[in-house]
Amino acid sequence: MSSLPGRLVLLGHPVSHSLSPTFQNAALRRAGFPVTYEAFDVMPAQLPRAVAKLRAQRASGNVSVPHKEAFAALCDTLTPVAERVGAVNTFWTDDGILVGDNTDVGGFEEAVARAFGTPRQWPRVALLGAGGAAAAVAAATERWPGTVVAVAARNTARNTARVERLAARFGHVTIAASVGEALVGADLVVHATPLGLHAGDALPVPIHALPARVCVFDLVYVRGETAWVLAARGAGHAAADGIGMLIAQGALAFERWFGQAPDREAMWASVSS
Repeated sequence: MSSLPGRLVLLGHPVSHSLSPTFQNAALRRAGFPVTYEAFDVMPAQLPRAVAKLRAQRASGNVSVPHKEAFAALCDTLTPVAERVGAVNTFWTDDGILVGDNTDVGGFEEAVARAFGTPRQWPRVALLGAGGAAAAVAAATERWPGTVVAVAARNTARNTARVERLAARFGHVTIAASVGEALVGADLVVHATPLGLHAGDALPVPIHALPARVCVFDLVYVRGETAWVLAARGAGHAAADGIGMLIAQGALAFERWFGQAPDREAMWASVSS
């Protein structure tokens, strides 16, 4: 980028729960940049108008649920990884050009390595969900030699189309007829839907239905970890929620915006207190 962004935002709906402003502003203060990162709640129908406004403001930022795929279609250009995924979670405006990127891919890989160690082989991955976050997981696992991903999502017309697009785009992705089928023989199960974000939500998969010794990775995060992660760990599974991925993708986004790495210790400290 040629200059500091005119505005730095997170677009999503809802966004009030997000920890991104907390850790990004901690990193901005540590780096001494005179910019504030803010949450911007945008209804899906208002996304095109909001993006036009942000473009005029020379904005940069992140994109969250449910806008990642729709935002990609509004960009002037996409990085190769964003084009591969078909979804955008990071963007910036450079000389009037709106550029879409995807740091969820690298963020997922970093978080899985942090949670479960490397090197690690995952011959079979069960992927629950088929939206933009799931597509990033598919793109990341595409680089894992010998890995096959079985994807399952709620049986709706929209999700059926998304699952079919994932399988068509990524040769290592197969369509499971049900969550139970996706779990058969899984070494790693990745949850990539918003379920669990709110208190009282059902668990993505009942703990008794998890294969023995399967590792559990929940892209959802809440303070104190998600109920699913806590229950899975209590049953003896290695498990982690999405806070590691959130920080990792946010740090990679920071590098795109400012051309330098953020202070990750400051980021982690801000969400650990």
